[in-house]
Amino acid sequence: MDEVFRALADPTRRALLDELFREDGQTLSSLEERFAMTRFGVMKHLKLLEEAGLVVPRRRGREKLHFLNPVPIRLLHDRWVSKYTEPWVAGLASLRAHLESADMESRTMEKVYEIYIKSTPERLWQAITSAEIRKHFQFGVMVVSDWQPGSTILLGNEERPSFLGNGEVLESDPPHRLVHTMNATWGEDVVAEGTTRVTWEISQVGEGGEDGDVSCCLTLTHDQMREGCNSQVYGGWPMILSGLKTWLETGDDLVTPGSLMYQR
Repeated sequence: MDEVFRALADPTRRALLDELFREDGQTLSSLEERFAMTRFGVMKHLKLLEEAGLVVPRRRGREKLHFLNPVPIRLLHDRWVSKYTEPWVAGLASLRAHLESADMESRTMEKVYEIYIKSTPERLWQAITSAEIRKHFQFGVMVVSDWQPGSTILLGNEERPSFLGNGEVLESDPPHRLVHTMNATWGEDVVAEGTTRVTWEISQVGEGGEDGDVSCCLTLTHDQMREGCNSQVYGGWPMILSGLKTWLETGDDLVTPGSLMYQR
């Protein structure tokens, strides 16, 4: 939290986040063009944002792309903001939304989220793949599959297992990597977005401290989305990942107005 607050305290770093909010996955050169400072200055600010977890770098061939990671802001909201505001306000907030336009139809985009969780890789994998556990941090939604390559994934509840979505498992390497497609079906506006892809990557961080606790870095990449994709398709991930961290570390459920809606 301290690193996030320090990173957000500087107006240039906030401007960099705004620029990545406007267009995600930019190179250093493209970001440099937006600011009246040296390349080294932009690199320095990006490094501090990366250390705070607000920016996640990814190599794409020879290029290094920078992605806005709103998960730390979600955690900051849950810890310092939500208790001072009405709960339904969080349900109306969208941290990362893009306007749809006709000239974006042929382009694709991806979103990258990263979070650190005090858990073993095995326990984290179980939380992601267990239908009963998933309900605790994904708005009460059951996500059902045997998680074998080629198997079907259903998103819904006990009465209607697939009314929210479906997908297919593409890769499964417990407890490290899971790749699957996703088709959102809770409304005509999201059905029109078609099939997208979600990748979960789990890596253990360190060997545990004096208390024996182990932490993991969870990186979630949602890609193969058209540019201008409806933000409902991917906008819930920061809250879901925040809820996953909270459940694994404290045992508390993610309770939001959305939880009640999806239970209907």
